[in-house]
Amino acid sequence: MNVRLRSRALRYAVLLIALIVAGCTSGATAGKGGAGGAGSSSATPTVSPEDQLIQTAQQQAAQYDYDGAIGTLQTMSGNKKVDAELQKVQSAKASAVAWPDNTTIPHIFYHSLIVDPARAFNSPQATGYSQYMVTLNEFTAQLQQIYDNGYVLIHPDRIASPGPDGAMVANPILLPPGKKPLVLSIDDVSYYEYMEGDGFPDKLVVASDGRVRNVYTDAAGNSTEGSYDVMPIIDDFVAAHPDFSYRGDKGTIALTGYNGVLGYRTSVKTYGDNATTKAEQAAAKPVADAIKAAGWRFASHSWGHIDMTKSSAGTIKADAQLWDAEVRPIVGDTPYLVYPFGADIAGVEQYAASNPKFAFLHDTEAFSYYFPVDASQPYWMQMGPQSVRQARINIDGITLQRALDGKTTVLNQFFDPQSTIDPQRPLPVPGP
Repeated sequence: MNVRLRSRALRYAVLLIALIVAGCTSGATAGKGGAGGAGSSSATPTVSPEDQLIQTAQQQAAQYDYDGAIGTLQTMSGNKKVDAELQKVQSAKASAVAWPDNTTIPHIFYHSLIVDPARAFNSPQATGYSQYMVTLNEFTAQLQQIYDNGYVLIHPDRIASPGPDGAMVANPILLPPGKKPLVLSIDDVSYYEYMEGDGFPDKLVVASDGRVRNVYTDAAGNSTEGSYDVMPIIDDFVAAHPDFSYRGDKGTIALTGYNGVLGYRTSVKTYGDNATTKAEQAAAKPVADAIKAAGWRFASHSWGHIDMTKSSAGTIKADAQLWDAEVRPIVGDTPYLVYPFGADIAGVEQYAASNPKFAFLHDTEAFSYYFPVDASQPYWMQMGPQSVRQARINIDGITLQRALDGKTTVLNQFFDPQSTIDPQRPLPVPGP
């Protein structure tokens, strides 16, 4: 018997043993039914090895990892059901098309969601909330339309990454006809002190089922765990619609550090080097780990939310040292820099090594992906020899009001702005 046949025979033997054991277990359980043996078993039906394999491959294929699905199924080739599924995946791969131009991929971003508009829009910070936030109801309506319009979430490093010589090169993105890649980010997920009591989530936690959830305190002071912000809502949505995610990708969370991260007061500079701060740091780390495991990435948003256009290279360096000391140990290394205020370190020209800000951010901080803001056009991306720069479209009260006033149509590629407005949002939204 040659090696290939011996390997196949071994797989069949393992499968047969598994099925026999499963049958014995099922029969033994059934024999323990009610009086006279007529009672039905409450045991969970056993899933056969080939069905488990097929389920794994179907999830991979649903998220456009066709090669991964093919590799999974080929571990049990020769099985009739598995081979039939393999043909389906191969057909799906054959019909998929490469995205024609990776520089035409849009990038949208949000801030944390308003859960209770009555509190947010009647607080001392009401104007800022109205301008820069959307409500939970607005986001969920927009999310459904974004999905219905064929968008698929993808990480920036899927778009382009360093080639063998270190220069950035575009990566092929295979999607079915009609599907479109989209980058998503969320800024300032620290649940800042100024937001406390204003109808926002309190923090992110790892729930008892291992999934990331928010803690939210309502106006009566009752705290609950649930999906109250972009991240857990997206997690829930992708669980129900796996084809909204490209190979498990979700979005990027851009963090400052001056009020801590993810709702934990982790900053030594702000809160002191004490037992309470250390406990907050220890509590935040497993949450960050769970967020990454769920398909999210983290980005620097600077430690102090500084304007990098106006700041000197020395100021940027001092701020980065704080981020490296207080945020990086919790969220890990990242190649992403999301500019606070969208304030870039250069004009539309390519970043140059002679730019001291770029030299520090790229060479010392190891950032390769840079994200300013530009909501005037559907997309903007620049691929340089050492970096990728992609403009982000802010989805907030300001852009929603501009859409309502007929001053922009940039949001219409994603959703119908008018249909997503929360009835509890005061209009018009004040201008910036």
